Amino acid sequence: MGYSFRNDYSSIAIKEVIDKLIECSNEQNIGYGEDVHTLNAKRLIKEKIKRDSDIYFIAGGTITNMIAIGSVLKPYEAVIACDSGHINVHETGAIEGLGHKILYCKNIDGKINISGIDEIIKTHTDHHMVKPRMVYISNSTEVGSVYNLIELKEIYDYCKKNNLYLYLDGARLASALAASDITFSDYGKYTDMFYIGGTKCGSYFGEALVINNDELKKEFNYYIKHFGGMIAKGFVTSIPFEVLMEGNRYIEIGKKENECANLLVEELTKLGLKFYSKSVTNQVFVILPNRILEELYKDFAYEYWIKGETESVIRFVTSFTTEKKHVLELVSRIKELI
Repeated sequence: MGYSFRNDYSSIAIKEVIDKLIECSNEQNIGYGEDVHTLNAKRLIKEKIKRDSDIYFIAGGTITNMIAIGSVLKPYEAVIACDSGHINVHETGAIEGLGHKILYCKNIDGKINISGIDEIIKTHTDHHMVKPRMVYISNSTEVGSVYNLIELKEIYDYCKKNNLYLYLDGARLASALAASDITFSDYGKYTDMFYIGGTKCGSYFGEALVINNDELKKEFNYYIKHFGGMIAKGFVTSIPFEVLMEGNRYIEIGKKENECANLLVEELTKLGLKFYSKSVTNQVFVILPNRILEELYKDFAYEYWIKGETESVIRFVTSFTTEKKHVLELVSRIKELI
């Protein structure tokens, strides 16, 4: 098999992150996030969000979502998401496993909207039902779209008026930052909690959970430890963020991913192919005839998104290792097959 477009975490990390890890390989550090690398990574993130938020480095996205959502909600409280939201579709009941119901509304281009949230609020009126207490969104979304600043502020303002917390999943935040008008500091202002993705954005693993709301900071480290999210070698999780947060590197990673994805869309459009969604980030959802898919996979890995009888929606994902030559080789092979 040739180059993989199956996901954006098939490669270990960008070279600078690997070099940094090797540089630190003979060090001895204090455990559980009390080391100099963690302190430095936190400092760099605070400089970007322009806020003295609490920051924790956690190994992966699902456990970050579990810890973030579970720490906030009481047993009878629920989280609102759109039907395509990651916690609702791709986390194997992790949130429900904590005892919290996910209340979902129909997505519009992969995004939640005020009317959908409002309908849920108005239909959950008393103690015989779960109580909506948090709104979950992701940027970018599951279908590659992004929230803009106006949309983020509208959702945040609605949440404040209706006694809801706003939590943002940033698994692909580098790509979203490069594709929208929302800045790091905006995420500090207009969310109660959010996380900066590392796993899909140039690190070998790790996410940086940022807590902006002072109400949610108290004893949070107890919750991380309780759910097994506190790693003894915490410095291994934070070291990549020392590199990713240097200068404009994080956004540049997202920009490169998006440029490769945009090139793929342009070239596939020239072939007359149709798309499942209007992605502006690093996920491309294209409709391909089933007759070519087996042969195509021999050369370029992809993921089935929706399987059909004669044609299917295929997801191609560009990553921090993708180059334009990989995209053009993929397009050339598709052209040959169709």
